[in-house]
Amino acid sequence: MLFKRLLLFLLLAVAGVAAPLAARANHVFIPMDNTQKECLKAYGVAFWLLQREVPVDWLLNYRGGSFAFETSSAAENELAVRGVTFQVISEAQYTGILQEIADPNANMDVMKLEKVPKIAVYTPKGKQPWDDAVTMVLTYAEIPYTQIYDDEVLAGQLPKYDWLHLHHEDFTGEYGKFYASYRNYPWYQQQQRDAEATAKRNGFAKVSVMKGTVATKMQEFIAGGGFLFAMCSATDSYDIALAGLGIDMVESMYDGDPADPNAQSKLNFNRCLAFQNFQLVRNPFEYEYSNIDMQPGERGLGEQNDYFSLFTFSAKYDPVPTMLCQNHEKTIHGFMGQTTAFRKSLIKSDVVIMGETKQTGEARYLHGTLGKGTWTFYGGHDPEDYQHLVGEEPTDLSLHPNSPGYRLILNNILFPAAKKKKQKT
Repeated sequence: MLFKRLLLFLLLAVAGVAAPLAARANHVFIPMDNTQKECLKAYGVAFWLLQREVPVDWLLNYRGGSFAFETSSAAENELAVRGVTFQVISEAQYTGILQEIADPNANMDVMKLEKVPKIAVYTPKGKQPWDDAVTMVLTYAEIPYTQIYDDEVLAGQLPKYDWLHLHHEDFTGEYGKFYASYRNYPWYQQQQRDAEATAKRNGFAKVSVMKGTVATKMQEFIAGGGFLFAMCSATDSYDIALAGLGIDMVESMYDGDPADPNAQSKLNFNRCLAFQNFQLVRNPFEYEYSNIDMQPGERGLGEQNDYFSLFTFSAKYDPVPTMLCQNHEKTIHGFMGQTTAFRKSLIKSDVVIMGETKQTGEARYLHGTLGKGTWTFYGGHDPEDYQHLVGEEPTDLSLHPNSPGYRLILNNILFPAAKKKKQKT
């Protein structure tokens, strides 16, 4: 009997200690609505936690797509150093949030982030006279990445990475179609010399042929389970290169011989990710690749009235586009680029349009799948510089810490970290 009483006493003592500990089992909650002071850096903290094997809950559609995780003094210190707004909440409070999200009538869900995505940015080694919105926001958010370019892609290194970014690239081999305005500039001439040397080093007679091969390697990367994200001219020029494989689409100032006069009729749109039935712009002096890109005159939009709307997807049934559209704003201020907006009539029917300007018939933010992987196209050059010109200073992101346009880029960064869920349909 004495032994039983002693055992009961010990159990009650343990329970008495455990109860306060449970009450102190806190979570950190990072709001991503308009109360957040550093939205962009919050993504960097989520990445920092994943690097330390701390799972992060992405609360889809809850206060702008907030984050939560089990607290630690190191994490709280990191948040404070980076200036990210956060709250320490009790286990009971967090359970209440999860119950609110789980309500079948609530368009919300929890996405568990567990994996650290390996990030590659496809960019030339030399300094370019323009800036890359993705590398700028990765640097600002303190998210590590590796720079690769044609040599690495052709050497078969893409499978080492989960996520691949392309920005302001020209996959047609026409050097951005800058010939008319910048052919006498040293940076343009050096760019051409570097590209030709790379092509020769890898056994290609022309840069355009090499770029086409690079594009197919990237397509294989997606099909094998990779995540590709492209902005600005890397979007339409990529599909043009795929459609024109084996066709000479470029004029003599780019590759030394005339283009095939029948290039347009030979295009194979079945190879493209996003677009079909487009018309090439054959004039080498015109700063445009095709009619995929909407032109300023037909858009009728300027800095004061250029906006696009994000679609609202079902968090519980369409988690992927929901993740990619997490934001504290649903109407995003537009921004121009060599490729600004995609003509909706040329977008393939299986492509998911995530952002559009309905009155002009244009899409700004696209998503699709290929094999085991996915791709996202985002029109425009710099979300916080409406008309970024060649040679201008880079954007200071400390002046735009809650940029909704830049948040879309970082959604794509975290997307590969998500734990896959079973389809509910």
